[in-house]
Amino acid sequence: MDRQRHEEAPPAVNDEGDGSGSGSRTIIRSQDLVSLPVLRALLRERNVTRAGETIGLTQSATSNALARLRRRFGDELLVRVGRRYELTPLAQGLLDRADQAFDALERVFEDPFDPATSTREFALALSDYSLTVLSGALVPILRAEAPGIRLNLEQLSLRGAGDFEELLRHSDGVVLPPDYIRGHPRMRLFQDRWICLVGTEAPVGDTVTTDDLAHLPWVSPFGPSLRSSAPPVRQLRALGIEPRIEVSVDSFHSAPHLVAGTDRIAFIPGMLARYLDDFPGLRVLSSPLARNEHLLSLYWDASETNDPGHRWFRGVLQRAAAQVMKEQQPTE
Repeated sequence: MDRQRHEEAPPAVNDEGDGSGSGSRTIIRSQDLVSLPVLRALLRERNVTRAGETIGLTQSATSNALARLRRRFGDELLVRVGRRYELTPLAQGLLDRADQAFDALERVFEDPFDPATSTREFALALSDYSLTVLSGALVPILRAEAPGIRLNLEQLSLRGAGDFEELLRHSDGVVLPPDYIRGHPRMRLFQDRWICLVGTEAPVGDTVTTDDLAHLPWVSPFGPSLRSSAPPVRQLRALGIEPRIEVSVDSFHSAPHLVAGTDRIAFIPGMLARYLDDFPGLRVLSSPLARNEHLLSLYWDASETNDPGHRWFRGVLQRAAAQVMKEQQPTE
């Protein structure tokens, strides 16, 4: 990246054309092509050190590249706000363009993706529940079709939307309910339903009522930051009921342990009920709420949409999810 600090302006192009019929065109400078990966990394990471790590540059070289880019665009691009950097309005507009340009450039030089011979690693962030539901169908497909593929499954902590945005930039996908992340491509994977876990000390009959939900202490497996956006909580609040959340945890699998043998209650997705048949101190009952569907979607970064390997991976996830849904259908 040791290049001249200033360059001659590109030569003007005759407005009457060059004989090709293209008319006035912008000439791409070689340094612009070299700078594209750096620009994209800086805009995506919003951090000089992390941007350098993603493209194999030292912090000093990345800082120098940022200085050149600031001169090139006549804009700061990254501005410090408190302890972090934010994109300027110009940089926000450049981010999508840089992603699209980089994606197009990669497609020019990329090797064809062959899952049978690929050793690529795919990273997927999902909750302990989604991992339990999907892994049984997903792993056999990968082993049969792509034995060299490595799968990195990261347990999703239900934090804030800002963390999800960051996670999208560093993974191949995030499995979440619809509308948790806006402005990114997504596809629906599968659907479940909410059920109630009731401790044996809770004064509840054979069915749970909304009055029970209003008065019993709750275990919330949605995490503190997303507690208010969880569908069961939203429905209760629409009825004027504020849940008494006694314990909050970032794990669906932990909920039964915190409910069993107590007077607490919790909502979990129904596909986990099959693992609770012999769980002591616990009853599994239907939810009294009007809407109990639990939808899960795959989100990914838009820059990956046209990547052949990523398209294949999305297809594998979709097939695994379809198999999960088929297994849930009642048999004659």
